[in-house]
Amino acid sequence: MNDENSTKDELTEEDLTLAGKSTAGDDSASADEGEDEGEDGSAGGDDQQTLVTREGLKKLKDELEELENVRRREVAARLKEAISFGDLSENSEYEDAKNEQALVENRIAELKRMIKTAKIITEKKSSGKIVKIGSTVTIQNLTDKDEPETYTIVGSTEADPTSAKISNESPIGIAIMDKEQGEEVMVTAPAGELKYKIVKVS
Repeated sequence: MNDENSTKDELTEEDLTLAGKSTAGDDSASADEGEDEGEDGSAGGDDQQTLVTREGLKKLKDELEELENVRRREVAARLKEAISFGDLSENSEYEDAKNEQALVENRIAELKRMIKTAKIITEKKSSGKIVKIGSTVTIQNLTDKDEPETYTIVGSTEADPTSAKISNESPIGIAIMDKEQGEEVMVTAPAGELKYKIVKVS
């Protein structure tokens, strides 16, 4: 494990697995509806939302706008130029452009799903020293006797272990969610069971 100033290169595969950097995009309620839900991002009867902060949602929308208004046009221009070379069956530039177009369109579709299913979560500090999404948590690996590490719990779309942001769906996130400051929890890691103590919740 590394502290919150660790670089991506210094993070081990186990660190990344425990922190859980992933994305999600299943059908559910809209982002506007999400603003009316509870702070924890939960929704009645539907557990397939994309949990994001307002900042995270803005980043998703900005990326979508960039892809739709800039990248899509660039790829179209590249395709047009490649077609002008003739004989598409042996045209590697055309194949590359088609592959890039597919990647762009897939990402656009993914972003639209994520935005549609977004549930706005707040980063308000927990009042009862209980771990919630948005909480900043200091934990200590008691098994390996590591130094305490401080993370912010975020939705899976915003997880970034290199910036000390870990997903609520990661092994550590799952273990400490809704637990209180001072509690000890067991985390299932690739190397086996690890015991952590929740040193501080803010």
